[in-house]
Amino acid sequence: MGSGRTAPVRVYVDMVGDLFHAGHVALLRAAHDHGDEVVVGVLADEAVAEYKRRPIMSLAERVAVVEACRYADEVVPAAPLRLTPDFLDQHDISLVVHGDDLSPAAAEEVYGPAVRAGTLRLVPRTGGLSTSAILERIRTSEDQPGGRTSRSAT
Repeated sequence: MGSGRTAPVRVYVDMVGDLFHAGHVALLRAAHDHGDEVVVGVLADEAVAEYKRRPIMSLAERVAVVEACRYADEVVPAAPLRLTPDFLDQHDISLVVHGDDLSPAAAEEVYGPAVRAGTLRLVPRTGGLSTSAILERIRTSEDQPGGRTSRSAT
């Protein structure tokens, strides 16, 4: 090879990306700070339903929004919930980034190959901001005087 150039550091981050918000952007920005290229795995509906509710947005909608974020260089639709060495090799992943709200047991279960290789980096999570928190805000605002209720005509 002899060119002296090194391969780019490809950073992987997975997400649901439902109701894409500032916390998602912060995670992708943090991932970008760890390497040259950010590969974002957008989890399949079925994978998400294993551990939380089904997404509100379709997979295609979530992929389109993540692709539009300047910190995402590549998007893998219907990414697996649990990483495998084959997946990491197939996408030439150097590092894996996740929010620091992950327990050691959960890290091993979901990101085992990266944990064992020492390539998992935990970054600060945006506190108080999540899709669930946004949904709760919507529910709360609907209950306020003048707010919409499920029985209101639209």
